[in-house]
Amino acid sequence: MYAISKGLACAIASSPFLLGCGGGKADNPGSIQTSQCSGSSCGVQGPPTSTASASTLCPADADIGKNTYLGGAGSGEVVSLNIDAVKMTYKLTFLESPIPVSTGQVDKTRAGTTVTGAVMHPPAGMLPNAEQTRCAFMLTPASGTAPSTGSTYTTSFSSANPPIVFVGKGVAGGGIPGADISYAGKNILTYQNVGAVPSRHFDFYPFLGFASTTTDLSKLAGIYNGLLYHIEPSANYAAAATSTSETFDANGACSSASNPAPTTGNTSSTGCLSTGDPLTLNANGYFDSNNAPRIENQFSLPLLGQRGTSKAHMILGQLNGATVPVVVRTGYVFTGTGAVPLDAQVDDESGIAMLASATPLASGGFDGGYVGADSNFKYTASLIQGGLGTFINPTTQAAESGFALKYGLGNPGVVNVGDTQGKLGLAIAAGGLYAIFIEGTENGGVAPTSANADTASSPYFSVGAQISK
Repeated sequence: MYAISKGLACAIASSPFLLGCGGGKADNPGSIQTSQCSGSSCGVQGPPTSTASASTLCPADADIGKNTYLGGAGSGEVVSLNIDAVKMTYKLTFLESPIPVSTGQVDKTRAGTTVTGAVMHPPAGMLPNAEQTRCAFMLTPASGTAPSTGSTYTTSFSSANPPIVFVGKGVAGGGIPGADISYAGKNILTYQNVGAVPSRHFDFYPFLGFASTTTDLSKLAGIYNGLLYHIEPSANYAAAATSTSETFDANGACSSASNPAPTTGNTSSTGCLSTGDPLTLNANGYFDSNNAPRIENQFSLPLLGQRGTSKAHMILGQLNGATVPVVVRTGYVFTGTGAVPLDAQVDDESGIAMLASATPLASGGFDGGYVGADSNFKYTASLIQGGLGTFINPTTQAAESGFALKYGLGNPGVVNVGDTQGKLGLAIAAGGLYAIFIEGTENGGVAPTSANADTASSPYFSVGAQISK
């Protein structure tokens, strides 16, 4: 039931993980060529040999630098990225961030830091043809001054699993530089190591950005389905995913009748999970919302009982005629001063959500090939036809986890999914982008280089762009 023909697997594998290529545009799918393989020859064999198509997958080199991509990352960061494909340099600003600039502490983050560095195209043979390689950029180590410390901050780089951004027409994505995180915790009277964060390295953080965004809230008005994925470092990086159905008016006010009343996991009085207080526009072209809702248990300081509060940030992406909101929840930690830190605030749950207009989808409404990055800290491809889907390893062409799709069982625009192990989840789509989460372990789990001994591989979350239809 869940099997997808290997011929189809080869078709999607011929354009591996190019999240930006084709810009999610159905009438401009880019270089999709059916690989000449059959039977066992479609197994683990590396990228197929092919030639570039006549159509371009991204702007000309001289034009790539004219776009600055504003978007969100799974780390809870809002990022602005510009790539100069002529000088082969990049400029990246962490507009919002909960990621510490150094290990051993959690108070000083890379928020407000702008780094500059060099980009490189992936090595020959990593991608099937020259055009795909031209549109892919590895973000080598970059440096800049971190406002939180006043000192130089340099991004990390893993050659085994490097941060790569794939530029397309109107959208860019893949991975931005990761980090090393650890915090021994704070001693509060007789309580030891309060709020400790286990040591963990992240090769990269999944990223999705738009060349065009809007601050016109009237374009947000309507009913949306959303999929959210959050991580809580102080709970040993506990991960959670959930769905939401929300209505936004022309002023950006959010309401939801489908979500539970305010609880520990939902601090929004409106029932919304994406945003809390009313949206306010900031100078960087996106919206802020105080008292961001939670989908995980709230951390509280022992004895003191204190909790913190974080912000949500909404980017209104414009892609293929659709408004695609991306919401980032940026955790906040201040460990306080003194032996009894009465001024401490801890709310370190961070993550990302994608929203899609609640438009009914019939069977086949998701058909196509998609590429992106996921909660496994890997680049992945997805192929969907009717009621069947599969994840494909883009570098080996091997089909990985399979899943089935069932239409028309929930809110309009939401598709129920179930994997081969019987684990359930949901998927949504808008503007050529799609998001999926499954309460199970997919594709072999988290990359070993971005995990510690206790890292959970479930739930699984991925966002990708359509490159074929």
